[in-house]
Amino acid sequence: RHRAGGLLLSSSSSAPARRGALQMPALLGARQPRTVNMSTIGDALLKPASAEFGPQIAALICYNSNPVAVAPDSAKVVQGFAREDLFTVVLEHFMTDTADYADYVLPATSQLEHWDIHTSYGHTDVLLNRPAIAPLGQARSNAQIFRDLAAQMARYDSAFAAPHFADSDEELCRQAVDPTRIPFEQLLDQGFVAQDLPDAPFAEGGFATPSGKCEFHSAALEAMGINPLPDYLPNHELPTASHPLAMISPPARNFLNSTFVNVRKLRSAEERPMLEMHPSDAQSREIADGDLVRVFNGRGEHVCHASINGRARPGVVVGLGIWWRKDGPNGTNVNELTHQQLTDIGRAPSFYDCAVQVERMVNADIRHGGIAA
Repeated sequence: RHRAGGLLLSSSSSAPARRGALQMPALLGARQPRTVNMSTIGDALLKPASAEFGPQIAALICYNSNPVAVAPDSAKVVQGFAREDLFTVVLEHFMTDTADYADYVLPATSQLEHWDIHTSYGHTDVLLNRPAIAPLGQARSNAQIFRDLAAQMARYDSAFAAPHFADSDEELCRQAVDPTRIPFEQLLDQGFVAQDLPDAPFAEGGFATPSGKCEFHSAALEAMGINPLPDYLPNHELPTASHPLAMISPPARNFLNSTFVNVRKLRSAEERPMLEMHPSDAQSREIADGDLVRVFNGRGEHVCHASINGRARPGVVVGLGIWWRKDGPNGTNVNELTHQQLTDIGRAPSFYDCAVQVERMVNADIRHGGIAA
């Protein structure tokens, strides 16, 4: 209850976003479109039509993501994106692993070329992103591409001729924030607005729980069939005799997940895809620093170089990510090994719950996209 006296998970929920004004759920009426979890896109793209799943996914538009590189169990993701009967459009700045599988790649604007509203995980200001330059070449913002698509669809369905399908990016920014808390003219004038929020918003409680208190016994979790008390959950994938090592895969220091991997200078700073190992794990496998190694489990294998630098603890290997697959010695990255199991509450991926084995490769003939021993 004192300034700087607590812990912060995220400040993102403090933003006065008017998502309903942008998403307009009333337009759906009685329709209830399905939602497919991006973390299980590998399985989803390979599922046939069924009563439980619905129709097979026949087309997708991918923007602001690189799922072929970042989604778990990437062998299945690749298999899904490689379907001949899947129509894929990717909005991108660069030829990412995902763009390689697109039927059409449409050039997207960068942050310097479009309007947007920015909030944060760590501060409580709201920021306006104004375009510094006009879009270069044929680049268009994501919203402009969807506006253009709506205009074409209006030729066949008059519903797409409604005025809201023509709202500009600046108009969408105006609709995105609550004007009683964030005056848009102030955003235009100074570029940001500091929200009027208390330094310690939970000094007197007021948590989003039935009691308003920090609950150690959660009736909400109990209703979900989950232990209402703080508890330990074992890994979904426990080490075994055949796959005795736990693998975690944090971003490499110079990358942000798969972002910036296209920058040659940052790629050079990372040198090459690495697997950090504890000296004892490396020694028992006759692996020396810099050796080419094969990391594998039942889902696939990833080839990279060993780094024996003392940072990994015994029994744990660290696969630094997320390199684009095309940069891997055998055309893979660490997500060749991760699985699609979701967490129990947030239904998020469990990337760090992964068991592998590591072998030193001998007399390997390395070719881009493949290895012949």
